[in-house]
Amino acid sequence: MEDITNFLFEVGMLNKTPRTGFQFLGSGKESVAEHILRTIFIGYALCKLERDVDELRVLKICLVHDLPEARTGDMNYVSKKYVTVDEEKAVRELTDTLFFGEDIKGAIDEFNGKKTRESLLARDADQLALILQLKEYGDLGNKYSKEWIEFALQRLHTDTAKKLADNILKTDSSAWWFKDKSDWWINGNNR
Repeated sequence: MEDITNFLFEVGMLNKTPRTGFQFLGSGKESVAEHILRTIFIGYALCKLERDVDELRVLKICLVHDLPEARTGDMNYVSKKYVTVDEEKAVRELTDTLFFGEDIKGAIDEFNGKKTRESLLARDADQLALILQLKEYGDLGNKYSKEWIEFALQRLHTDTAKKLADNILKTDSSAWWFKDKSDWWINGNNR
């Protein structure tokens, strides 16, 4: 139980670990945990759009894909040009004491391997999480988000993710809550 407890405390570090690329974008912030949450929901949606895919595997990969960042921090593309992170060591030390450690390691290795349909969907969920966030910042006026989106689009693997990305880019990020133009916005009345 002690090893599991320590693992759960370590997972909590993801709440405090910032995603570092936003400093270059000039706006926005997000923790690794926030990113993982959205990635899981996107992976879930992609599984509903795909046939013959192991949904549990996709969700597990999405859940743990950035888990090593509790130890390594988030490395943005600029930092990766100058700093080498030993993710393999972080994963090994994170999972060695857990009886289910091989399961976590296997999911992370599958994500990094980019060989299975499930790993490609998880990778697409990861990029779609970024695309959604960049679209939100672009809708709020960040002039650099479109350029970043173009790079993220090139990292998508599946046709399903590409179609979803296309729809994301055509949709105003506030449309889901602002589409009701009733008198509620004036009087606050419920229907």
